Order: sequence, then C-alpha cells, then structure tokens
Amino acid sequence: MSKTIDINGRKIELDSDGYLKDPWTWSEDVARILGAEECRDPETGKPAMTEEHWKVVKYLREYWEKYGTCPPIRMLVKGTGISLQRIYQLFPNGPAKGACRVAGAPKPTGCV
Repeated sequence: MSKTIDINGRKIELDSDGYLKDPWTWSEDVARILGAEECRDPETGKPAMTEEHWKVVKYLREYWEKYGTCPPIRMLVKGTGISLQRIYQLFPNGPAKGACRVAGAPKPTGCV
C-alpha cells in the first residue's frame, strides 16, 4: 500500500516500502521528512539530520542522478570519507534501506 507525504501543499507519492514512486520529486524538504524516519544522531540517538547525514545523502543523490543507481558501499565510503561503521550509526537501517531512501533513489536491487 502506498502513501503520500505533503511538502508545502504538494503531495509526494511513496511506494509500499517508503521509497519515492518518482525519484525526480526529491528535494531537500523531502529528505528532511524521510530523514526524520531514518536518521539518528549517533550521540543522542534522537532523529536528526546532521552534516554527516547530508554528506552521505548528497553523495548518493548526485551519484544516482549521474548513473541511475546507488554506488557500491566501498565507493560510498571512499567518496564521503565516512566509515561504514559510522554510516550504520547515522542510518541504522543501513545505506540501502535508509540512506538511499532519504536520497530519493529507488529501492536498490543489489547490495549498496
């Protein structure tokens, strides 16, 4: 069952897993809403989008817009300079389920 989120009066459709039905409807406002569900401040454990979250999300978004897919995990770690352990602290559901979703990329079919 799909759902929608409201961004400034604009309805954005999500699929049953919470990914954007149309990845081109992504914006930083969309990322903030999805991030409130996916992201945690590693120090407090509370929902938050820190600079590190944004670094990961923006890297993933730019990569997806260029190549049409999310990068392999090693490339994400190298491209952001953030360790895999830290990425899992930032996105407890992992890079594919959490970070790619916040970045507005479609649900990955492989390992991210």
